[in-house]
Amino acid sequence: MLKIQNTLSKKKETFTPIKKSYVGLYTCGPTVYDRAHIGNLRTFVFEDILRRTLEYDGYKVKQVMNITDVEDKIIKRFLKEKKKNISEITKPNTKRFLEDMDELNIEHSEAYPLVTENIDAIISVIKKLIKNGFAYKGDDGSVYFDISKFKKYGKLARIKKVDIKVGARVSADEYGKTEAQDFVLWKSRKGNEPFWKSPFGEGRPGWHIECSALSMKYLGPTFDIHAGGVDLIFPHHDNEIAQSEGATGKKFVNYWVHGEHLLVNGKKMAKSLKNFYTLDDIKKKGFLPIAFRYFTLSAHYRSKLNFTWDALGAAQNTLVNLYREFAYFGFVSNGKKIQTESGEYKKYRKEFLEAVNDDINMPKALSILWRVIGDTLLSGHQKRELLLDFDKVLGLNMGFADELAIPPANVVKLVDQREEKRIHKQFVKADALRDKIEDLEYLIEDTHYGPFVWPKKI
Repeated sequence: MLKIQNTLSKKKETFTPIKKSYVGLYTCGPTVYDRAHIGNLRTFVFEDILRRTLEYDGYKVKQVMNITDVEDKIIKRFLKEKKKNISEITKPNTKRFLEDMDELNIEHSEAYPLVTENIDAIISVIKKLIKNGFAYKGDDGSVYFDISKFKKYGKLARIKKVDIKVGARVSADEYGKTEAQDFVLWKSRKGNEPFWKSPFGEGRPGWHIECSALSMKYLGPTFDIHAGGVDLIFPHHDNEIAQSEGATGKKFVNYWVHGEHLLVNGKKMAKSLKNFYTLDDIKKKGFLPIAFRYFTLSAHYRSKLNFTWDALGAAQNTLVNLYREFAYFGFVSNGKKIQTESGEYKKYRKEFLEAVNDDINMPKALSILWRVIGDTLLSGHQKRELLLDFDKVLGLNMGFADELAIPPANVVKLVDQREEKRIHKQFVKADALRDKIEDLEYLIEDTHYGPFVWPKKI
């Protein structure tokens, strides 16, 4: 049974879904004013591991991830670059975000709702909040949530009542932890900003209300799990709770799960520090995107993780070694299926299941994977079967290893020629052919099963 740290209770709890064998999962998506950076990507990988773990446990998962395509930063860039429409900014960045997800082998959500395509749903929630006495129209024409009316405001972040600034308002989409004030639900139209018509006047939604409206539209008023980065606990997720429960009178989410920050060289990522990286930056330095995924698995999702280029290089080397081992096990098995259900095999599968269900313990899961690789009691076929099974959660694309182990036709021809020379004990000529193979960036290893060929560089 899955046990997971619930931010709401600050305890590790046994997961019990609302509906048997089904999980409603909402994960906060990107604000598409720019490319997603590697800190965002760490969170998205963690959420993918959570989803995969639930599926590994036999649940059917319905995941919803919003795409924020109208927000302060988007408006600022829209006005600065003098675009005709905000979609000129958001559409290309949305496309690149989805490409990043594919390159990191992140499973697709069942829905990626855009804010701009769900304005009616957002307006509907705001109308309920006004009717229920939780929201009011300010003198600036915007609609605000009155946090004094929601008795448990700040319960996720443990905000104390003395920290709540009664009567004060904040209209910025994002603000700090010291600003527990009435927050904006609908922003009145200003200047050349894009706007929509509403019963409250022309304007646009605030940032926080979108997640309440979209999650409830797709998953219902109460659902199982809401995940995101720790930076969203307050104010964003506390505001979501207040909005949603204020509108429905029901508990919003049963389990809140948050992933920790990614640091870069020990510091918070910032463009001013020139340590702000995207997946493209990783690829430009010759790294596999999936190596970044492996790197994130080296730390527990609730622990800070420090990114350095050396650390990513070490992760890639380890991943390539893993791929090589996997391909080699297939080579020595030669397609033969051997009975897998030995005691040793069952032991490893049980240990892996326990690790991933213990609050998504990826470092422990990886240690079990490497123990499998080094176990002399398991056959090559058994090891491959276990690694493929583990990869349902890890998402390292083990099948790619078999592709790497298939050299091009010109290399295969040289390998065959070399084998012929070796059979006839013409070792000098065989060594010359080995050199030619290595010049083509492939290594050859002689085994009892024949020559095993592997690329020098990935």
